[in-house]
Amino acid sequence: MSASGIGTARPGRAVVTGIGVVAPTGTGTRQHWESVLAGKSGLGRITRFDTTGYPVTVAGEVPGFATSAEVPGRLVPQTDRFTHFALAAAAAALDDAGADPAALPEYEMAVVSASSSGGTEFGQHEMERLYQRGPSWVTAYQSIAWFYAATTGQVSIRHGMRGPCGVLCCEQAGGLDALGQARRLLSSGSRLVLSGGTDASLCPYGLVAQLSTGGLSTGTDPDRAYLPFDQNPTGFVPGEGGAFLVVESATGAAERGAPHHGELLGYAAGFDPPPGSDRPPVLAAVIRRALADAGLAAAAVDMVFADASGLPEQDAAEARAIAEVFGPGGVPVTAPKTLTGRLYAGGAALDTATALLALRAGVVPHTAGPVRPAPGLEIDLVLDRPRPTGPRTALVLARGHGGFTSALLVGAGDGPHPPK
Repeated sequence: MSASGIGTARPGRAVVTGIGVVAPTGTGTRQHWESVLAGKSGLGRITRFDTTGYPVTVAGEVPGFATSAEVPGRLVPQTDRFTHFALAAAAAALDDAGADPAALPEYEMAVVSASSSGGTEFGQHEMERLYQRGPSWVTAYQSIAWFYAATTGQVSIRHGMRGPCGVLCCEQAGGLDALGQARRLLSSGSRLVLSGGTDASLCPYGLVAQLSTGGLSTGTDPDRAYLPFDQNPTGFVPGEGGAFLVVESATGAAERGAPHHGELLGYAAGFDPPPGSDRPPVLAAVIRRALADAGLAAAAVDMVFADASGLPEQDAAEARAIAEVFGPGGVPVTAPKTLTGRLYAGGAALDTATALLALRAGVVPHTAGPVRPAPGLEIDLVLDRPRPTGPRTALVLARGHGGFTSALLVGAGDGPHPPK
């Protein structure tokens, strides 16, 4: 046992028994999956605030989210929208898993989430009150609602989960890192872990902060604003939402008689060198370490969910890494996130959920948007329509601003478990 309380032995089998989705493509796994299969985009003009004067006007907004129906009334004014999404997704995941937290030992349940911008919109409103009305108008909840760990805390309190709880702040890569941590926790006494991530930074303050990366698309046509691996990329579109997953030991799931969507087979993470360094990006090495962790050869991977930044240099680097490990055109590559935008803390968790649903359905989802792949990219990018090849193993890739790089391998489930 390490000083952090995490077992150092090789993790046992970790299975995903529940999935909860809140995304621009729909709330609930069924609606999200139907949108993915149909290539139905959730991108559109930003409606949450007036974008006049902003260079970015297209985003992926969660449609019709009924906060009052999804979040206990007393928590609504105390928490930010990213926590509202997390509470809804976590509850849906537990329901999907058929898991009743009240029936399980409280110290054997854990929560690990990813966070990126935290409670951006809540913080903006409190700052407006401060500067427009004075300090007496700032609520006491400002001290916690903006906090990057607010989601973990609120989810664990709501469901009485008092085992190891934590948060990882690795931007777009954080969702995979949280799931990797969930898998490790199962080897140290936890029997059920709620893990995933959500984000909700579509407000003036949040958008301005995102502009500093220089990667956001200024395209005004939602169908052409986010085109990873295309000849005419324009950057990436921001989005909100994400997913939570219930991760259990295979033994614990079997004891409950719970079927599972799939298995977390292997995970690895690394950190890119600074720009201008003579050292290569770490993605290929991270993929190989994830394969080694899973005990799999590259040939065992049936599809890759790409990070797909939509920036030419980064797309080319990702394509080189995939081709280096799997061979030119050696594995189908997809990026369903073109339907949602990049969800930051919620992005990789949603990609993992989508990968599990794709394994369940036996198809490789297509990448909506790109029509002319950029020359020189030696990857088999799935376009036009889903590819019914019966995949059994998927690799999910994620890279976060600043160099975060992660890879997660997931395998197919054990029986009927239709999306809800």
